[in-house]
Amino acid sequence: MQLFRRLFLKILKICFFVIPIYSAQAQSPYPNKTVTIVVTYAPGGLGDMLARKIAEQLTVKTKQSFVVENKPGATGALGTRYVTKAKPDGYTLILGQTGEMVINTFVSKELGYDTMRDLKPVALIGEVPLTLVVPASASTNSINDLIKKAKSNPNKLVYASSGTATPGHLAAAAFTQASGIEMIHAPYKGAGPAMADVLGGHVDMFFSSTPSVLQLVESKKLKALAVSSPKRTSALPEVHTVSEEGIKDFSFTLWGGVFAPNGTPEEILTFLNKEINTILEDPNFYKELEKDSVLVKANSRKEFTEFLKTEFTKYAKTVKSIDLKSE
Repeated sequence: MQLFRRLFLKILKICFFVIPIYSAQAQSPYPNKTVTIVVTYAPGGLGDMLARKIAEQLTVKTKQSFVVENKPGATGALGTRYVTKAKPDGYTLILGQTGEMVINTFVSKELGYDTMRDLKPVALIGEVPLTLVVPASASTNSINDLIKKAKSNPNKLVYASSGTATPGHLAAAAFTQASGIEMIHAPYKGAGPAMADVLGGHVDMFFSSTPSVLQLVESKKLKALAVSSPKRTSALPEVHTVSEEGIKDFSFTLWGGVFAPNGTPEEILTFLNKEINTILEDPNFYKELEKDSVLVKANSRKEFTEFLKTEFTKYAKTVKSIDLKSE
């Protein structure tokens, strides 16, 4: 009996010291290992740039590594599917953009994921307006000039895009509908070839990402007629918005935001949103991005979710109105 009592007391002592150790390990603060932010396109684009900048700052703030992993393919669907199937523990995130988060939903039959069901919005990092540009040699110097010219020449003017169902294509389609004009769509395999033909005067207009045309506009190789965002961009302060030119509520932007797999604990989502917003509010961070026409604004998870709902509604209407089929 005495032997059993001694053995029991030894076991109690062991449990007294061991259980708190395991408990402390289980409750280690997040993050306690490397966090991966997936980008669904090759290095060099808007999403890649935003992901690397936010990862760098999160690494500094949390004292844990945040790394970027590029998983391109299937217009962003490949990397997105990968993240939706990842363990929802906060260690695999995605820098989602307009195309794979919203537009793909309306143009791809077998997407393999549902953004609002399979992912949790964490924070919007930034938006980039599109800029409506025309050749430097064009006689059009304003939106009104362009509309008048198109109405006088129905189905003769051509607008370029970097591909079917891209934000630039849908912005141009919405613009032609709202202004009551008919133009021919010329989809290119990327922004580079499209830009080359605008510069060469082979097409009449192009909704391009603003950072891509800044130097061309400043050097007067292209004319910027308007930007697609609700407000003017500080990168081209003299250029009006499309809304200012008479097409009310016109808003098409390229954007990037952080998402986590559905099922990620609320406390982790809240922590990430708080840390990211601290970064977004840092003048050293947002002023650098504003130079490249990236609009940055702190936002709650609820605000980001409402933003996404607005995007879904807008693109659903646009895609339906032009009877878009995925190519």
